[in-house]
Amino acid sequence: MPDPAATTLDGALRKRRNELSADDSAIRGKAARAQANRSIHAEWRPSPDRPNSIDVLEEQAATRVPELVPIRYGRMAESPFACYRGSAAVMAADLARMPNSGLRVQLCGDAHLSNFGGFASPDRALVFDINDFDETLPGPWEWDVMRLVASVEIAGRARGFDDAQRHAAVEAAAREYRQAMRAFASMRNLDVWYSRLDFAGIAERWGSAVGGKQRKAFEKNAAKARAKDSLRALSRLTQRTNGDVRIISNPPIVVPVDELLGAERGRELAEEIRGLLQEYRATLAGGGRQLLEGYRFVDLARKVVGVGSVGTRAHIVLLLGRDNDDPLFLQVKEAQASVLEPFAGASRYGHHGRRVVEGQWLMQAASDMFLGWVRATGVDGQERDFYVRQLWDWKQSAEIELMAPSGLAAYSEMCGWTLARAHARTGDRVAIGSYLGGGEVFDRSMLAFANAYADQSERDHEALVGALRDGTVAAETGI
Repeated sequence: MPDPAATTLDGALRKRRNELSADDSAIRGKAARAQANRSIHAEWRPSPDRPNSIDVLEEQAATRVPELVPIRYGRMAESPFACYRGSAAVMAADLARMPNSGLRVQLCGDAHLSNFGGFASPDRALVFDINDFDETLPGPWEWDVMRLVASVEIAGRARGFDDAQRHAAVEAAAREYRQAMRAFASMRNLDVWYSRLDFAGIAERWGSAVGGKQRKAFEKNAAKARAKDSLRALSRLTQRTNGDVRIISNPPIVVPVDELLGAERGRELAEEIRGLLQEYRATLAGGGRQLLEGYRFVDLARKVVGVGSVGTRAHIVLLLGRDNDDPLFLQVKEAQASVLEPFAGASRYGHHGRRVVEGQWLMQAASDMFLGWVRATGVDGQERDFYVRQLWDWKQSAEIELMAPSGLAAYSEMCGWTLARAHARTGDRVAIGSYLGGGEVFDRSMLAFANAYADQSERDHEALVGALRDGTVAAETGI
């Protein structure tokens, strides 16, 4: 159940943490075991009154673009892992029923394997970090870890790995989170804040843990990521007509605004967009405000993105700078209330776009300089919150479906380290490290939980496939 005083409590805990010595925090962490001992995390089973997963998804669908919802269901139906990716709201309700230590951090809220990846830092290094913050909110640190380890188990099953191979990867994620958190607990605040994982560090630490074939695939993906920028987007997503650059129509994935609304309304909207860009510009940090001033608005299109996000309103905006070969593509994505809010408490921010951005700034080691937020009124007259970021800036996602067992274990460790670093920046890392301890009790609990919840996720996937089969919900596949 939600804590109505959660926001106030978070503020009080931050103040209290500043007043605690490291020894006091360590005592606090061990005392938290009385509230939720480390073995209890293994004891997950569906509650007798567990909400029907289809009902939860349909409740979300009510606030989404109706014609896009079948695409979401079609993508989720492809596999248990795809269904899990789209079921953050379902899992949030499940986790809220479980005991937790009471130690809160800034949560990602949807920390599955596919929500980590590579992107360019402002200093043009290719870094690895969490890359999705739609559900970010303060809450119990365990919820992110449990979302991660379950995704490892589900991904391993999808790859056909045997029990030992899957369990090794799950334990790798949990163990790395625990050991990294304990290492961060011994570090100075500034050192924690400056810590990051770049691709050179990945190659150095994990290169020997995987085979030569996987190392070559990693290097190839890194090279592809560095080529994935606004110039690449310009060549892939636009065409030139009578000297003008315009976004190419590719329905239903990419649909220019003129095609959606008609030419006249499209022109009116273009004028509105120019005003909204100024409002968005005011939310940018540092030099991003000045840099954006050098670009002019050219075109806008709706774009379907992701799995769980399909149906929320997402657009790409094309801006041009010095000339037609100086593009900047922005993604403008709707931010609804976090799926965690009914259970962890309301956000301190009245603007959900700002909630997403502030959470990203806190959790990422380096963030996009064009990260900002804006509120806009849609064609239906409804005001909605959005956050804005670059569309492509060396974006790189792991090809989980191609990983060998050793690759999945190494990748799970990378995600575990990254999640621990993000939590260490925003919570009492000494207390959490003390709670986790130096032994493997927590690791084994996460292994048992991941296995049990993967079973549940398979049942949820079967329920979705059944609902599609009997016509309870509709799906479009192959999109």
